[in-house]
Amino acid sequence: MSQKTMVQAITEALSQEMERDEEILIFGEDIGLNGGVFRATEGLLEKFGEERVFDTPLAESVIVGASLGLALAGYRPVPEIQFFGFSFEAMDAIMGQLSRIRYRMGGTRSVPVTIRAPFGGGVHTPELHSDSLEGIVAQSPGLRVVIPSNPYDAKGLLISSIRSNDPVIFLEHLKLYRSFRTEVPDEVYTVPLDKAAITKEGTDVTVITYGAMVHEALKAAENLEKENISVEVIDLRTVAPVDMETIIVSVKKTGRVVAVQEAQRQAGIMGSVMSEIAERIFLHLEAPVSRVTAPDTVFPFGQAEEIWLPDASAIEAKINEVYNF
Repeated sequence: MSQKTMVQAITEALSQEMERDEEILIFGEDIGLNGGVFRATEGLLEKFGEERVFDTPLAESVIVGASLGLALAGYRPVPEIQFFGFSFEAMDAIMGQLSRIRYRMGGTRSVPVTIRAPFGGGVHTPELHSDSLEGIVAQSPGLRVVIPSNPYDAKGLLISSIRSNDPVIFLEHLKLYRSFRTEVPDEVYTVPLDKAAITKEGTDVTVITYGAMVHEALKAAENLEKENISVEVIDLRTVAPVDMETIIVSVKKTGRVVAVQEAQRQAGIMGSVMSEIAERIFLHLEAPVSRVTAPDTVFPFGQAEEIWLPDASAIEAKINEVYNF
């Protein structure tokens, strides 16, 4: 066991899985000699050779299209989209092809592709680098969408994703890559897909979130402990499908819910979560389900992103509002 950043945990997961399975291929823009923009694939070309780790042209549609073909030929591709905001060019391959193959072929074929991509704000990137597009791909049946919030989960969830026979969109928040370290086992382990984590237990209000917002929610919860408000924080970890069983148990205990996402307010993961809560356990609620999100505008340029992004103070204010309803 040693202290690792999230990007180190991801590199280790890729390396250990490639050692285990020779059918795993890694490719994308500058992921070979350069080791990727964030060095997540650093050292893998030297270790596994250019037949298993290779650069591609600047063409996201080609990267995902090739992944589909390679998976049908028996490989287990783990392509990297340099920033998930660049994936619009590949959306036909992702949502029109990759997600539908098993259904289209009557369950006779699977496409075990894990698409890794950085996303999320807070590091002052140019346009299209920080967008949170998880709600778009989560709406496509046939895809799993996984978003870790810490190094331990990142390694275990990535290994589980690579071993899954479903296509997985594995989104890595830019701000979390090197912002802190946690204990991560050196040996191989898995974290189950489709299972949320109770990151902090509480009794008064449930906060449901994922990715970088987990840490903002924990800051808000810590502040509110001083006011004797006990907050339970749920990290979804997999946002498609959502683990509603864990949410239901928590909401039945607290009776109050604040849903938090970094993405824009309209539609998105939390709109769906709120609807499910209202349909399934409305009579257990002591207050309306509420949420904290970014506004419904384009992700702003770096100078304005701190105004635009949700933070702990906004979450704290919303928890107070729900608690005192």
